[in-house]
Amino acid sequence: MEPMSTDPPTPDLTVQRLWGQQPRPRRGPKPALSAEQIVEAAFEIAEADGLDALSMARVAETVGCSPMALYRHVAGKDELLVLLTDRVAALLPPLPAGLGWRAGLELWTRLQIELVVAHPWYLDLPLATAFPGPNRLRWFDHALEALSDVPLPFDEKLALIGLLAQHVLGEAQVQADTRRAAVERVRRTSGVAPDVPDTELDPDAVDRANPYYDFETVLTRLATPDQYPHLFATAAAWDPDAAPPDPVDDAAFGIGIVLDGIEVYLRRRTGDAVG
Repeated sequence: MEPMSTDPPTPDLTVQRLWGQQPRPRRGPKPALSAEQIVEAAFEIAEADGLDALSMARVAETVGCSPMALYRHVAGKDELLVLLTDRVAALLPPLPAGLGWRAGLELWTRLQIELVVAHPWYLDLPLATAFPGPNRLRWFDHALEALSDVPLPFDEKLALIGLLAQHVLGEAQVQADTRRAAVERVRRTSGVAPDVPDTELDPDAVDRANPYYDFETVLTRLATPDQYPHLFATAAAWDPDAAPPDPVDDAAFGIGIVLDGIEVYLRRRTGDAVG
């Protein structure tokens, strides 16, 4: 990685707005509307109705102004999505100090997965909206704090953090899509009215719902050992009663496997100089 320039370019207006440093008029009264208010309105709309419901017209209606008035504070919807992405990152709590690299990164990853699953519309934001805003950089700084005692250069630490960030998006996508499918299954089987919000569905029924087709039915009624010998042999050798008494949930299992791989990498790169 090339060293940072000693004379960095002036950030573009979107980045300035992201950091609350956009130029303000020198004269006249303080504007009644701000970029922060616009972002909060956009956040409320996405929370209530998803990202597809977000438009400049809907935001203008929410804050009580004309759509054109918004453009004095944000350049358009694309810029608003950039600001909204960093707004979500503000919901992440700080990490406790002194956890060590593995416990710190495990918590760092798990909290992000939980956040995205709790706000699934975040997955619909384009990756191009992930500008280095103050809240996203603060969370990135927490990851570097967890790695502070690991003797690796910045670019390798960055790569490890990026690997975990990819895992966050993948795991959160699976969890969010699974829950959406479970909700739809409960709606179909219970006959609930379409206007009943998801939050009023029976949470136990949603948790119990299997949104995927019955795998066992396919194996016993349609597939044959001749077609899928390894699948049938592996399934036949499995003893569900031999499972551990306290099985790890899928999310923790996935994070653990990724961290195991990172630990192997660290030991190869640094010897045993990892905590």
